[in-house]
Amino acid sequence: MNKGVKHNIVENMMKQLEDYSSHLEELVNERTAELGEEKKKTENLLMRMLPPSVAKLLMANQKIIPECFDNCTIYFSDICGFTTIAHSSTPMQVVDFLNDLYTCFDAIIEQHDVYKVETIGDAYMVSSGIPKVIGERHAEEAALMALDIMSATTTFRVQHLPELDLRIRIGMHSGSAVAGVVGLTMPRYCLFGDTINTASR
Repeated sequence: MNKGVKHNIVENMMKQLEDYSSHLEELVNERTAELGEEKKKTENLLMRMLPPSVAKLLMANQKIIPECFDNCTIYFSDICGFTTIAHSSTPMQVVDFLNDLYTCFDAIIEQHDVYKVETIGDAYMVSSGIPKVIGERHAEEAALMALDIMSATTTFRVQHLPELDLRIRIGMHSGSAVAGVVGLTMPRYCLFGDTINTASR
């Protein structure tokens, strides 16, 4: 009788251990899959924030060496009368307006061989020939993109100011520039040189 009871207790313990082990394995697999998904999301976000070639080096913990590009075109645009528009809008309306406008611009640049460097307030900066070298086509690509953006702004309507005749100023310049990643906490792909300074004026 005692032997039978002991045997049942041992069997029950073994069964419980097997169940626990199986559950633990499922839990580990589940957490590993979740971790993999989060890693993919982080990598995708990094690829959107930085040029893919630069993002891959960062993910591999490699040092990013600044590069000199001899042939590129830099594009800048800003909104005419933006300060006045901002004064007659709520902060939320300004955010919605810029988001709508930049979403429109982003769709246009996808059709050209250019790279969106950054947006600061109402300023929108794009490069052609950086980070991807495209030979002598950089000026043409940037100019065609600029014409498409100008055309789009003629039909663009600001949701909370539908009567506003939106106008933008565009500056472009071709030449050489240096590109590199600045910062560790929030790394940014930045461009430097007279070409950038001239285009921004």
